[in-house]
Amino acid sequence: MAEFGWGLSEELQKKALKELGEITERRSDCIDSVREQIETRPDVTFLRTDDKFVLRFLRARKFDSFEAFKLLARYFEYRQDNPNLFKQFNAAETGIKDALKDGLPGVLPHLDHYGRRILVLYSANWDNARYGLASIYRAILLTLEKLIDEDECQINGFVIIVDWSQFTFKQSTWLSPSVLKLMIEGLQDCFPARFGAIHFVNQPWYIEAIFKIIKPFLKEKSKDRIHMHGINVGTLHFHIHKEILPTELGGTLPPYNNLQWAEQLIGDETFSFGDKQIYWPDHCYLK
Repeated sequence: MAEFGWGLSEELQKKALKELGEITERRSDCIDSVREQIETRPDVTFLRTDDKFVLRFLRARKFDSFEAFKLLARYFEYRQDNPNLFKQFNAAETGIKDALKDGLPGVLPHLDHYGRRILVLYSANWDNARYGLASIYRAILLTLEKLIDEDECQINGFVIIVDWSQFTFKQSTWLSPSVLKLMIEGLQDCFPARFGAIHFVNQPWYIEAIFKIIKPFLKEKSKDRIHMHGINVGTLHFHIHKEILPTELGGTLPPYNNLQWAEQLIGDETFSFGDKQIYWPDHCYLK
């Protein structure tokens, strides 16, 4: 069986061992252990079970094979239960492309001091006349699917910054509770990634009110990782150094170019699902 991760730097290998319990000599056995459990869930269609794919679930659950399998099963079960989210799941789809071009999300070019990729969302850019919240969520999922292919992202994880500057009360009425709940379920319980923190900056009172409504759906660990900074972006810099942030987030770098990440992902419009394009049977799609 092929071994993965040989290209990791010594520093990254040490981090994987210390934080995730990843031991190179045991990696193959752990992957096999996850795959052996697949027969216990005949109700789930596992579309990918190759070594490289299974490894990301093991890393997300610190090499606990049982917990990694549960996450793998939820990942595919979530896709079976919500096929409308994954129909035409690529950057060529109009709603996803529009969201990406508006920087929803964007990806900063620099890593934070923990080596994590930083996703940014500038909420005021959302034009509901062209695409809904579901398209933004699909763009976020597609972005994460692209990034999670990297060993570094699997080991170091992600940080998300949501800037609510100039996000109006009218725009807040577009935040569908059902889609928000779907987003929480998908990102919190079904995706194989380590989310270090979510930072809200410049959030108005009505966003805080909406957050109180969805808060009961969050696990305690997730609640602890959400930071509300309000208009004091200086507190954001305690977590993410301003030297790697754009000026609109109080950083020292030029303003973020919304097309920066969009052009990378849209330029690879064949990318949809890991290393391959997946098409669900037509009968699975919601009308």
